[in-house]
Amino acid sequence: MWKLLPILILLAGCATPGKLPDRLSSTPTVQDNPMVAELHDVPALGAPKMTIGVYSFTDRTGQRAPSDTGASLSSAVTQGAEVWVIDALMELGNGTWFDVMERGGMDNLIKERQLIRSTRENYDENAPALAPMKFAGIILEGGIVGYDSNITTGGTGARYFGIGATEQYRVDTVTVSMRLVSVSSGRVLMTVATEKSIASYGAGADMFKFLDLGTKALELENGYTINEPTNYAVRAAIEAAVIEIAYEGVRKGLWNFTK
Repeated sequence: MWKLLPILILLAGCATPGKLPDRLSSTPTVQDNPMVAELHDVPALGAPKMTIGVYSFTDRTGQRAPSDTGASLSSAVTQGAEVWVIDALMELGNGTWFDVMERGGMDNLIKERQLIRSTRENYDENAPALAPMKFAGIILEGGIVGYDSNITTGGTGARYFGIGATEQYRVDTVTVSMRLVSVSSGRVLMTVATEKSIASYGAGADMFKFLDLGTKALELENGYTINEPTNYAVRAAIEAAVIEIAYEGVRKGLWNFTK
C-alpha cells in the first residue's frame, strides 16, 4: 500500500478543485473568419457595390443543446447569427461586393437621429440637417433551419485483465438557408442552403485491479474529449452560403465578376 502512496498523491494534486491547469488556460484572441481565404478569393463585383440589409438571421430549429444528464435549457445554436452574416457580407471579395445597411439595431439608430434633430432644433437652429438614411436595394433573409444530432456515432474499446482503452466519436450537422429578396419587386432572387458537420471525439484509458488478495482496489483513469465549437461551425456554414450567393448570382445572370 505504501508503494502506491506517491501515485495517489499525484492523482489528488491533479484533481485539486478550483484550479484550472495551465495548459487549458488562454488569453483572449481575435477570432478570424473560418473561411477568410475563400471569402477573399471571390472575384470582385463587376459593378458598384450593392446595398443590402440584414434584419435578422435567427435559429429556426428550436433545438436544445445536447445533454447526457437530461433536458437542457440552452439552445443548440446561437440566437444572433446575423452578426456573422453581416461580417461575411463585408468580407466577401475583400469588401468589394456589398454596402451593408444597419437594420438589426434600427430602433436605436432612429432614436439617436431623433435626439440629434431635437437637440439641433432647440439649441442650434443653424446646424445642417441630417443626411437621409440610405435604403437597401436587396434584403437577405433566412436562418439556421436544421440541427441534427448523432448523425454518425461509433467507437472502439478493449479490456484485458482490468486494463482497457476506449475511443468514441459523434457527428452532428447544422444547416443554414439564405435568400435574397428584391426590395422594389418583392421577388425572391435566389435561395441557397449549406450544411456543416460538428464533430466530437473522446479517448480514454483505465485500469482496475484488486490488491492484497482482493481486500483493496486500485483504479486509475485518464482521458480527453475534443468538441468542435458549434458557434464556429455555424459561422463557417454562413460564410459558405454567402460565397455560394456570389457564384449563384453569376450563374443566374444577376451580376458578373470583374473582367
